[in-house]
Amino acid sequence: MHLIENWNKIPLWTAVGLALAGFFLLSGCESGHSQQAAGPPPVPEVAIVTIAPQPLSLTTELPGRTSAFRVAEIRPQVNGIVQKRLFTEGSTVEAGQLLYQIDPAQFQAALDSAEASLHKAKTYLPSVRLRAERYRELLAENAVSQQDYDDAAAAMEQARAEIGFWEAEVAKARISLDYTRVIAPVSGRIGKSNVTAGALVTAYQPTPLSTIQQMDPIYVDVAQSSAELLRLKQGLESGRLSADAENGKKVKILLEDGTSYPLEGLLQFRDVTVDPTTGTFTLRIVVPNPEYLLLPGMFVRAVVQEGIAQQAILVPQQGVSRNPKGEPLALVVDAAGTVHQRKLTLGRAIGNKWLVTSGLSSGDRVIVEGMQKVRPGAAVKAVSWIEETTAEKTGA
Repeated sequence: MHLIENWNKIPLWTAVGLALAGFFLLSGCESGHSQQAAGPPPVPEVAIVTIAPQPLSLTTELPGRTSAFRVAEIRPQVNGIVQKRLFTEGSTVEAGQLLYQIDPAQFQAALDSAEASLHKAKTYLPSVRLRAERYRELLAENAVSQQDYDDAAAAMEQARAEIGFWEAEVAKARISLDYTRVIAPVSGRIGKSNVTAGALVTAYQPTPLSTIQQMDPIYVDVAQSSAELLRLKQGLESGRLSADAENGKKVKILLEDGTSYPLEGLLQFRDVTVDPTTGTFTLRIVVPNPEYLLLPGMFVRAVVQEGIAQQAILVPQQGVSRNPKGEPLALVVDAAGTVHQRKLTLGRAIGNKWLVTSGLSSGDRVIVEGMQKVRPGAAVKAVSWIEETTAEKTGA
């Protein structure tokens, strides 16, 4: 009764404060009891991949340009007037096909003249030969002087030489006449004609009549740095890489739009000289081109085989982080479930993975999911990581 009377005498603000204090005191007690009942926080769960070295074919992608397998610039070898053009511009021509006809009249006349002179020389030879033979018989009987015989013998040799001279003239005239027929020296695709019928052309003029390019197969010339070549040789010598005897010379071609060319090329040779201005040397690749999809001068990229890394270590890129210095790091879980940090040396990116050259070994368990929840030295629960497929990522 006295308590109630005293409570009624307590000011309102004091009563409210006492009530709140009692409420918080009770809440704290209940919270303490619940924490004691829950126990320590659960061990964080992380997804890991187990490192397993595997053979890996290493390639490098190099820029390059296409060039014709053969290029023949068509130039006249005699002077004259073009009578006919006998091909369609942009068409495919065969070796030996007639392209232009130059007026042959003067060359036919020269051939006829040479043949007539040759015939004349041949008709003169029997006479001087018989005279030389008679003088030889008479000389034995001292019926003619030695000088007469010598003159007859010289005349016979001169007649023979005359025949030889005109035979050569006939051959030269016939060659000049043949040159009035301008034929294709190689098979390939011919470009536009730089002359028309009625044009005057001269032998070996600077401007070609047209140009033939053989494009099946076609060359792809790519540039590779000398530093890359040294790195490749060191890898082969150290045993980190081994040559691929079966596929080492096969080259995949990527077109300008990034699509793959359907046919593989073959590495023909590596140039022996490094360009001092760029520090690169040329690789020449021969590529089949039956549909003429590749044209001379096109920009392409070539995927060239370097070799095979027999014990390549790959780790998903999401499992690699970097410290403030930019050094690559990975978190690994040991057999006891404790997290450790490893410093890595990375090679190149292979798809969505890094090629690791040092820092990891076979059997290491690398954390690829949940790294944000753990620190080195922490205990974790490791579960195997299931990589999402492209279809799962896109929702297909």
